[in-house]
Amino acid sequence: MLRERLSIYRARVRRELTDAFEEECSPRAVAASFAIGIFVTAMPTGGLGISLFFVFVYYWDWVSKTAIFASVAVLNPLVKPLVYVASYRLGVLLLGTEPVVTFDITVLNWLVGASQVLLIGNVLIALALAGLSYAVVFRLTRAHRDRHHRSDKISPPAALASVIQQWRK
Repeated sequence: MLRERLSIYRARVRRELTDAFEEECSPRAVAASFAIGIFVTAMPTGGLGISLFFVFVYYWDWVSKTAIFASVAVLNPLVKPLVYVASYRLGVLLLGTEPVVTFDITVLNWLVGASQVLLIGNVLIALALAGLSYAVVFRLTRAHRDRHHRSDKISPPAALASVIQQWRK
């Protein structure tokens, strides 16, 4: 059951990324769009991230629509809790458990402290994921395009056969 779901998930991510690789954008634009999408998706936006994608696509003509929306397939609702747990732990490691701002209400202190820790850790993890995803998607885009560009050209044996055939005429 789990193996089947992972297989479906992997196929979906591969399909989304392949569509982005084939889009009429530069490899840098595809990678930057995907990295922006990863950063926004990793943040606790409560679903507003997708709306932000539409704003980016509307105002920035260089954004790869397919790549920015493909990031949602990578950081789906099953993966995001892991990002949040790691964000919280990183925030605690950096800030400790004491809230930076304190109030007279204990519950409010806990909420503000947890939010601060989560946001600091989340921003750092989102930046790391965005940087890593930029590098990976940039290389994958170039490799995909080089592979398909080479396959459009005539292979050396076919070129040799063509030259021999023309020479015989």
